[in-house]
Amino acid sequence: MDTKILIIAEKIKGMLTKRGLTLSVAESCTGGLISHWITSVPGASAYFRTGIVPYSREAKEDILAVSGKTINRFGMVSRETAVEMAENVRMLTKADYSVSSTGNLGPDVLEGKERGLIYLAASRKGKTITKQLILEGSRAENKEASSMAALKLLLELVEEET
Repeated sequence: MDTKILIIAEKIKGMLTKRGLTLSVAESCTGGLISHWITSVPGASAYFRTGIVPYSREAKEDILAVSGKTINRFGMVSRETAVEMAENVRMLTKADYSVSSTGNLGPDVLEGKERGLIYLAASRKGKTITKQLILEGSRAENKEASSMAALKLLLELVEEET
């Protein structure tokens, strides 16, 4: 396991459990890897509500209520979709915080968007922050880098309130 990712997951756990706060995840391109890192830390059940992997358009719309208009206008690989995923999973699961990922890990172009284009969002009530990544590694490398970046983005948001 990647020690750097586990250190970030430990920090998130410590900050959220200390304040009695909860987390949910909606991850498309990372396919459950963010949730994997979170649950690799003992005691994650004290704050981690759920991880949802809405990989298809239908799952994004049906499970997370991402607007079809958003997907039609901006695509599944977009900042706007990442924001709706993060905000909607947080509200759906009544979590205090959430993080989402959507993107194109490759190898092919998707929605006219190049391999390695990733959008992340982290949300709490009243604020959602985003990050765009352009990665050049293999599919597996991009998946891990996206997961690490998502956890860092979440940590950034959580640290704002401490």
